[in-house]
Amino acid sequence: MSLGVTEIALILVVVLVLFGGKKIPELARALGKAQAEYKKAKTAIENEVNELKESVEEAANEEEKKSK
Repeated sequence: MSLGVTEIALILVVVLVLFGGKKIPELARALGKAQAEYKKAKTAIENEVNELKESVEEAANEEEKKSK
């Protein structure tokens, strides 16, 4: 399901009427900051998961060497 030009124009008009011309840049700025924070948090979680995975694999390899 894709939005066409008409639907996007209608959404923009509704947003303009609801929030006014002065609030739109503030809303866009806030959305941009929120998106940046989300990406930062996502990257941090991915890094933490990868580090945990590596440490578990290392521990498993050490246990395997000890059992041989």
